[in-house]
Amino acid sequence: MATAHARALAARGSEERLLTAAIDAIRAKGYSATRVEDICDAAGLTKGGFFHHFASKEACAIAAAAHFSARADALFDAAPYRALPDPRNRVLGYIDFRKAILQGELAQFTCLLGTMVQEAYATHPAIREACDRYISAHAERLVGDLAAAKALCDPNATWTPESLALYTQAVLQGAFVLAKAKGGPKVAADCLDHLTRYLEALFANRALAN
Repeated sequence: MATAHARALAARGSEERLLTAAIDAIRAKGYSATRVEDICDAAGLTKGGFFHHFASKEACAIAAAAHFSARADALFDAAPYRALPDPRNRVLGYIDFRKAILQGELAQFTCLLGTMVQEAYATHPAIREACDRYISAHAERLVGDLAAAKALCDPNATWTPESLALYTQAVLQGAFVLAKAKGGPKVAADCLDHLTRYLEALFANRALAN
């Protein structure tokens, strides 16, 4: 029994290493340019080990999207802005936190989901669906705070919390594209500053709580 348990733990560890390697490789090189061999080399595993866990590179990419999303959920759940009492401050704190993590190499702060969907949306519908699912789920996490902020500031506004949540993601994904085009995070930080100013204006009917 102990041996079986140890094998199960080892298998989970191997899968985690492959998913982490896939995330890093695809963020750095794109989906098409990333080979199974690249993922295996980075994970320190054989192709046999790879195909023990995943039927194909596409299957690995879909699993990597889920793994990336779960890691992001944990990161944002633990962020300090989540404890702020005012929903407007939580919304602005989310943007500040996104700006604060624009650190390191481009591949370390740009989005796996946005990277894959831009490249594979027409050729790999299963990847497109996975990216849509997890981008939309991340946006949905903002809806409650946006709805509460709207209720405080402008309850009769015609915009919806759902549409504004998706707009924040559009700005973020566009900011990542510009960061890649210009070779650094400054342009992305500038875009997030503009988003902050827009949100501050949207919620300006009542002064922000301290």
